Amino acid sequence: MFVIIQHSRPKETRSEKRTGKAMNEGQRELTMGEALAEASAVLRSAGIDESRREAGSLLAHALKRDRTYILTHAERTLASRDLALFRHYVNRRARREPLQYITGHTEFYGLDFIVTPDVLIPRPETELVVDCALESLRANPAPLLCDVGTGSGCIIVALLNELKNARGVALDKSPAALAVAKLNATRHESLNRLQFVSADLFAALSSAAQFDIIVSNPPYVAEKDLPALQPEVREFEPRIALTPGRDELGVFRRLLADAPQFLRPDGYLVFEAGWNQHAAITELIDARRWTLLEVRRDLQGIPRTFRLQRKI
Repeated sequence: MFVIIQHSRPKETRSEKRTGKAMNEGQRELTMGEALAEASAVLRSAGIDESRREAGSLLAHALKRDRTYILTHAERTLASRDLALFRHYVNRRARREPLQYITGHTEFYGLDFIVTPDVLIPRPETELVVDCALESLRANPAPLLCDVGTGSGCIIVALLNELKNARGVALDKSPAALAVAKLNATRHESLNRLQFVSADLFAALSSAAQFDIIVSNPPYVAEKDLPALQPEVREFEPRIALTPGRDELGVFRRLLADAPQFLRPDGYLVFEAGWNQHAAITELIDARRWTLLEVRRDLQGIPRTFRLQRKI
């Protein structure tokens, strides 16, 4: 989904009028440095961490320039339409809309991915899934991959970017998410090695499908925990990709039960889990069907990524 940006002066939204937190819409000319200071104050008052950095990212997006240009041209006076567009973006961010949805992209595993409100925003901890998968496939010259709940396609596209002879299948029950994943596969030149299937987990796959590895970042936030999430996540990211409902372990049960029939002997299953789910998921692993190779911790020390191997 491409967003067409109108470069005319955006109208103030009802929310901006109601909250009174919109940036000053006055007509006085501002330099980039002055506009950044104004925006930083607005974002800081809205509770945004790293307000100066985020303001710089939004100004770079408005001007279609990089951050270096912004830093080296602080005295340049902004054109009125550029200032209006920048203020529009800042006001959206002040309402806690994620920066990545405003700019339409984010970095993951060294690649730039398109993101829209139809998909979760890729996060650094999910790169562990890619790391574990690559280590598992080190000796395989041409693996067949399956990504369950692909979302933006960040995991499988990153893997195909690293594994030039690999092929894959991306599964997601959201057609809108699959459309974004296709855009990212096209952007990173892996579309011809990737098949997209609209499915709830493995439901649409033939029983004859046999993969070398299955990867997944499934919905795992308990429904009761949603109110405690940051507003950027709770109010803007797709609920279907965040939570499976009341049973936060439901998707893990299905993955562990169904994945073996779609894996080749000695095939791997790698998936991400929540911060407090390590013990409960370990209890779900059937030792007759799986060997638990490792549970890798993220940078905060949280047991985050499970790597299992199918027993023959």
